[in-house]
Amino acid sequence: MVNCSYLVRNIATRRSAALVLALIVAPSLSFAGPSPKMVLIPAGVSRIGSLQGQADEQAVFEARVESFFLDRTPVTVSAFSEFVNSHNYISTAEQLGSAAVMQFGTGHWYLQEGANWKKPFGNESIDASPNHPVTQVSWHDAVNYCAAQGKRLPSEVEWEHAARTGHEGEVSYAFGDKLLKEGDYLANVWTGVFPVLNDASDGYPVTSPVGRFGVSPAGLTDMAGNVWEWTADWYGSYAGREGQFDAPQQGVSKVQRGGSFLCDAAVCHGYRVSARSHSTPDSTLMHVGFRCARSLEPISEEGLQQ
Repeated sequence: MVNCSYLVRNIATRRSAALVLALIVAPSLSFAGPSPKMVLIPAGVSRIGSLQGQADEQAVFEARVESFFLDRTPVTVSAFSEFVNSHNYISTAEQLGSAAVMQFGTGHWYLQEGANWKKPFGNESIDASPNHPVTQVSWHDAVNYCAAQGKRLPSEVEWEHAARTGHEGEVSYAFGDKLLKEGDYLANVWTGVFPVLNDASDGYPVTSPVGRFGVSPAGLTDMAGNVWEWTADWYGSYAGREGQFDAPQQGVSKVQRGGSFLCDAAVCHGYRVSARSHSTPDSTLMHVGFRCARSLEPISEEGLQQ
């Protein structure tokens, strides 16, 4: 699988020094703004990884996951805007003045001046749509947003467990084994010839409104395609993980799950339940967003979808 996200941000290590603000504000944030409804993901044992997937999806292992809540959809531009306005929060891309954009037709990635969560493709582009998933947010931005609501990012194992919940045995995607149903796409992915032409057969050349695609048996949407989603974990090998829930305690990049509108099955079949990607925590990219999780104990059931 081509890991464009990781390659792009490796050429921008100058960004790391500018993250002091993002790293120190999280403990003091609180936020009562709009938030996606949450779904209760029941406890269980999930088989993590795939023998038919990429090398980093092996060795396959089993892990027991305790019950937790997960946002039904990715965090939207509108919700992130409320958070920003409530705290005068300055995102990583805004601090640094640029973010990663892929050039359609060539597949080349570059740092676009002025690109951020409000204008994912740069100052001269259109504004991000309020009901679409927020993008151009770093891992630090995602952690701060979730912490402000008393939430957190899901672990990689929790994310895959949630995607598999409700299915018996192996499954290709969170919504099932078929990408199309009666001719309609069940995920926002690349349709056409990558990277030359995206014919938007699924209705969207870039991001789509959250909730538009792929309801899973657990009641989650957008767990395949639309945007990759940050998780809490450092990226590392599955070797030695049998029976272990915990990921590596340190690393260079953070795991992303779920695939995006840039995923072509012939190039990057990243919207499968077991597929992985990763980027450095300061990465901000036009096809990466996030959703939040919350542990079972401290949460109130008020307002939750179950």
